[in-house]
Amino acid sequence: MNSTKMKNSFHGKFEPGSSMRDQGQPAGPPGWTVWTGRVLSGLALLFLAFDAGMKVLAPPPAVEGTVRLGYPPSVLLGLGILQLVLLAVYLVPRTAPIGAVLWTGYLGGAVASHVRIGDPLLTHTLFPVYVAALLWGGLWLRDVRVNALYAPPSGLNR
Repeated sequence: MNSTKMKNSFHGKFEPGSSMRDQGQPAGPPGWTVWTGRVLSGLALLFLAFDAGMKVLAPPPAVEGTVRLGYPPSVLLGLGILQLVLLAVYLVPRTAPIGAVLWTGYLGGAVASHVRIGDPLLTHTLFPVYVAALLWGGLWLRDVRVNALYAPPSGLNR
């Protein structure tokens, strides 16, 4: 196999009818990393699904929290629908990296909202960062495309 074909397959460009193993690439990460990644992603997704449900249903505690952050209650439904769309994008394996990027932007806005009102740093302000770390960490463990982005260079001597 020529090096150009291997280089292209490493970046997600595959020949029709062949697998990564056919092109000289490993089939994927070991099973334990995939399952660990699923658990990490699942923890974040459970929280995000609960949060989306609270925004769509708009119970009094969700309305109070939104108002405390400085937003009118009328934004709850739109935010909840946005979160459900982002969940769908992240749950589809092919679009999961795009979903992680979009979630990172959304959660960055949540950090800014907490900073603006002076919430405690470790419990409130950085909580969205913890959720994003679970999303990205889980995706890194279970998706070879994301793992390849953060892999050390192949010629690195350690």
